[in-house]
Amino acid sequence: MRIASWNVNSIRQRLPHLTGWLKDAQPDVVCLQEIKCVDEAFPAAEIEALGYNVAVHGQKTFNGVAILSKHPFDEVKTRLPGNDDDEQARYIEAVISTASGALRVASIYLPNGNPVGTEKYPYKLGWMERLRLHISRLLALEEPFVMAGDYNIIPQAADAKNPAEWVNDALFLLQSRSKFRELLALGLTDAFRACEDAAGHYTFWDYQGGGWQRDNGIRIDHLLLSPQAASRLQGCAIDKAMRGQEKASDHVPIRCDLAL
Repeated sequence: MRIASWNVNSIRQRLPHLTGWLKDAQPDVVCLQEIKCVDEAFPAAEIEALGYNVAVHGQKTFNGVAILSKHPFDEVKTRLPGNDDDEQARYIEAVISTASGALRVASIYLPNGNPVGTEKYPYKLGWMERLRLHISRLLALEEPFVMAGDYNIIPQAADAKNPAEWVNDALFLLQSRSKFRELLALGLTDAFRACEDAAGHYTFWDYQGGGWQRDNGIRIDHLLLSPQAASRLQGCAIDKAMRGQEKASDHVPIRCDLAL
C-alpha cells in the first residue's frame, strides 16, 4: 500500500498537478495539507472520478486538510484532541479498511510558529504536545498507523541545505526539534530516515530568493509510523520533480510503501 503526504498550497490552484500526480504515482492513500478552502468548495468530484474516497476538514482561505483513499473509510475524525477552542483546520484522522485489516492515517498541518516571540510559537509547541498525548493513546491500541503531513519542523541540520539560515526560525529552534524528538521517542519511525541516511533530500523550497533554482530546500514533510506500520515499511521516496512544474506548490509529495 502506498501512502503519501502533500502540502498542495491551495487545492483549487494545484488541482491539475494533483490529478496528474495521482494518475502517475498511483498512491492508495493521500494526506493533503493547506487545501485553503471550505469543505463544500473542495473538488471532490474530480478526485472521486479517479477512484478515491474523500474526507475533508477545510477552512476558508487558510489551513485545511484532507485524506483521499482508494479504500473505504471506517471512521473519520476531525480536530486534534486537547483544545476545544482551537478552530484551525489542521488535523483529520481516518481508519481505512485494507485486505489485511484496518490502517489508521492522519493528515497533519502543524503550525509554523513564526514569528518567534509572538503567540504563534507557544501555539505551535502546545499543538505538538497535544499531538504527543494523542499519539501516546493511539500507540496503546497496537495498530498500524501513519501520521503524515507538513510538520513545519526541520529535524536535523542534514535536513536543510543551509542550516545556518534557520537557527532563529521556529522550524529549527532547539525547543521545536526537541518536541519532534519526543514524538519519535514514543516509538514512532521517520519513514524517510529509515530508508535514507544522506543529506540533500528536501520537501520544501521557498518561492522567495530562488530557493528551487539553487536547491536551497528543507525537509519538513514527514511520515511517522507506528511500530506495527514500521515493521511493514518497504521504501520511502520524495517526488522532487513536482517542484519544477509551472505554478507548482512550494512543497512536493513524500510517499512510503507498506506491505499491507
